[in-house]
Formats: sequence, C-alpha cells, structure tokens
Amino acid sequence: MSLFRFTQLISEGRPVTVYGDGQQSRDFTYVDDIACGTVAALRPVRYEVINLGSDSPTVLMDAIQLLEGLTGRKASVAFAPAHLSDVAATWADIHKADKLLGWRPHWSLQDGLAHLVRWYRANRHWARDIVTA
Repeated sequence: MSLFRFTQLISEGRPVTVYGDGQQSRDFTYVDDIACGTVAALRPVRYEVINLGSDSPTVLMDAIQLLEGLTGRKASVAFAPAHLSDVAATWADIHKADKLLGWRPHWSLQDGLAHLVRWYRANRHWARDIVTA
C-alpha cells in the first residue's frame, strides 16, 4: 500500500513522508502474486499458517529511488521520527507456501513498480484524488 501512496505523491509533486531514516527494509510483493497465492490456498491444506511475500526485502529509500526513475520525477522526501513500534526489517518466509501450495512470487519489484506506474498514469484522472494518508 505504501508503494501506491509513494507513486501517487511523487507523480503529483507532493511530499513523501518517510518515518525514520528510510533504511528500513520491507518485503514488497505485487498484488497479483498475493492474489494467486490466496487462490492457491483455497485447496485443502488443513489448518496451516502460510506466509505470502516476495522473500526479498528492499530498503525503503531504494524503492523510492526506483519510483523516481519510473515516474521521471524526483521525490520530495520529508523525514519524520520513526514510530516506536516500527522494526528495521520485515519479510516473509515463503518456504511453506512453496511446499504446500507450489506458490512463489513471479513479479520482481522493478517489474511490479513499472506496472503500477503505468496503471497510475492510465488512471491518473481519478487515482490522484484517492486519499491515502
């Protein structure tokens, strides 16, 4: 969800608020991959907790730099204090999803962001007004 917000803010020339120093890592996963994993989990696998994710954490500022390149616009980043409950890194262990569901993500971060930016541009006439804060 943050990547849509960042795409919107960068595209519209509005500031992007980054909490902390931006060096925290996140496991960004393209929505189509999550949807496919959810559908795969409809098969009977008993009562299992299964993580879906990219299994490839990315530094937040690196993701913003990718968006800058894809949008052709420089982000106006406003740093704010980190939230006390925030963690330095998160990512999914997807071994169980692979073993039980035969699921692995197909979209790379670069390809997913490129698709997001293309989608945003095609739908900008209404997507720019979505309240994301």
